[in-house]
Amino acid sequence: MTDITAELVADLVAEQFPQWAHLTVAPVPRQGWDNRTFRLGEALSVRLPSGPGYVAAVAKEDRALPLLAAHLPLPIPEPVAVGRPTAAYPHPWSVRRWIGGDTLLDADRVDRARLAGDLGAVLAALRAVPATGGPAAGAHSFYRGCHPSAYADQVQQSLRLLGGTVDVRACEAVWEQGMRTVWTGPPVWFHGDIAPGNLLTSGGALAALIDFGTCGVGDPACDLQIAWTFFTGDDRARFRDAAGLDDGTWARARAWTLWKALIMMSGVSGSDPDGVQAANLAAVLADPLN
Repeated sequence: MTDITAELVADLVAEQFPQWAHLTVAPVPRQGWDNRTFRLGEALSVRLPSGPGYVAAVAKEDRALPLLAAHLPLPIPEPVAVGRPTAAYPHPWSVRRWIGGDTLLDADRVDRARLAGDLGAVLAALRAVPATGGPAAGAHSFYRGCHPSAYADQVQQSLRLLGGTVDVRACEAVWEQGMRTVWTGPPVWFHGDIAPGNLLTSGGALAALIDFGTCGVGDPACDLQIAWTFFTGDDRARFRDAAGLDDGTWARARAWTLWKALIMMSGVSGSDPDGVQAANLAAVLADPLN
């Protein structure tokens, strides 16, 4: 994997976009897994895939973001330019408008009740964007937007590995409930990674939605996991009311949340050193939202 540094980004910008060569390049405080992001001057950012598995998102976002921005009630990243691969960095990369704000992970204070309603409304607006010609869920979205059964083998493997450390029967019940449902509506837009690190806040309120690398058109259940991974109690119920959707979709959302918790707790994919996924699993098993 290429070591993506500020010096590398500065060289790429100077070579391919000399009009911005004078701008300062600085890494953002929190880096994602799929991409590395750098601030370019005051008004721009540079986003580079961290490996070949994430390259497809560059062209996809370049096409999708302008369409989605025209319909959503809050800012999302705006593509400005696309850089080409070089000997120093072998993948395409993108330049975006900078969006200010703190991620939900870094915000000093958040009005969770307001956030729950606002985020639910944004997801409802996302589903209403015309989906004709949008990228059908699949490998490019890491099967977000598909039925969660795409990862049934990982759930089974994880439960075997975890053995007596989790309530296997309760986990199987959640999974089976999700497996008995399917999305019966037309394919709709989904974000694919609604997580605290991809929600920007300002003044305690939701200000922007970023990182559409796993977006596509399909089943929106994957976007609801934050009901259990961030919200609790009345705020969780408020999010569900604002997001809408039927009980079957929420059952699949539970299955998605269960899958992510199990694969990280078991080490099948990732790890859970801080117990975050164990807490998410406990929330799913304790509160089915039925």
